Amino acid sequence: MSTVIPERTWTGPTAPERLAILRRTRSIAIVGASDKPARASYFVATYLLSSTTFDVYFVNPVLAEAGKTILGHEVYASLADLPVQPDLVEVFRKASDAPEIVREAHAAGARTVWLQLGIWNEDAAHLAEELGLDIVMDRCVKIEHARFHGGLNLAGFVTGVISSKRQTIDR
Repeated sequence: MSTVIPERTWTGPTAPERLAILRRTRSIAIVGASDKPARASYFVATYLLSSTTFDVYFVNPVLAEAGKTILGHEVYASLADLPVQPDLVEVFRKASDAPEIVREAHAAGARTVWLQLGIWNEDAAHLAEELGLDIVMDRCVKIEHARFHGGLNLAGFVTGVISSKRQTIDR
C-alpha cells in the first residue's frame, strides 16, 4: 500500500525570515511534549533548556492530568492554560491536528506556529496567514537555532566546518 504525498505548493519563510522569527522569540510552548527521552520533543526540549535563553513551556493534556513534569517543568493541559502568552508554538502532533493548533495558538496570543520535521499541512499554513501568524513547517527549531548560531556540532550534527571562531548568540 503506497501513500500519496500531496504536492507542496505553499512556500514557507526563507532562512533570514526564520532567523528573524527566532531572534524575536522569548518563549516557546511545545505542544505534544513528551516525558520519554527517546521522543524528539524531549530531545528538543533538552536542547532548548540547556542551550538557549528561551522560556520553555510544555503542553500535553494526558501528562498534565497525571500531574507529571518534563525535565522538572510543569506540564499544561492546553495553550490556554499557560501562565504566559507564548511567542512561538512548536508542534509535535500529527499533521491533521495542525489547523486546530493554529486556532489555539492564535487564541493564546502566539505570533508563530512551528510544525516539527515531517509535519506539513497547507490548510494550517493558509489559516495561520489569515490569522496574521507566521508559520514554519517541516523544520526543527533545535536544528534551525543551532544552524543559525553555529552550534550544529553541539546539537549532534557533524558539520565538517573547522573554525577557531566562536559564534555569539545575538538575540
